Amino acid sequence: MTAATATQQNTAAQQQSPGTLTPQIETVLKSIKAADKGLLAVSEEDGRFLRVMVASRNAKSVLEIGAASGYSGIWLGLGARESHGNVVAIEYDPQRAKEAKANVQKAGLTDVVTVVEGDAFKEIPKLRGTFDLVFLDAWKPDYKRFFDMVYPRLEPGGVFLAHNVVNKASEMEPFLKTITTHPGLFTSVVSPGSEGMSVSVKLR
Repeated sequence: MTAATATQQNTAAQQQSPGTLTPQIETVLKSIKAADKGLLAVSEEDGRFLRVMVASRNAKSVLEIGAASGYSGIWLGLGARESHGNVVAIEYDPQRAKEAKANVQKAGLTDVVTVVEGDAFKEIPKLRGTFDLVFLDAWKPDYKRFFDMVYPRLEPGGVFLAHNVVNKASEMEPFLKTITTHPGLFTSVVSPGSEGMSVSVKLR
């Protein structure tokens, strides 16, 4: 390598945004998407939004309900690394949980993301403490049950995010009614991708 080449590479590295993904992580994310025949992973736009939410809220304790193969968990983990937090990602399906664990390891995020295999209704009570941010992307008819379980443990000012609230709204009507009328929340629906995500902040 010539001195000029080294200088060019150093200059390029300095010009990169702090949020730029490493080639290693980009490769892992692309491989998850390529293998995602069931379209269970969030969009890249949603993933980037999750990362921003975790980092901007300075979330220390993050819970993901419905990890699938780890795509969203990696984005959450990138945010948690910036906020010096930790993510617990729960996945019911044993094969997908195995894939999620492997993908988190390949992404080099095992220090901030822990994948738990099991029924979230049984695993969440085993977790200690409260949550600063919760991301829900599980079976849609269960959304309200999950919200009711987690809301008491959400910190004041904490954020509850739920996926597919636009394209699968008919499957979660009780949940949507709850988050839009709850006196302890204010809620907005955003669409970084096409599926839609609710963003609810706990007031007290």
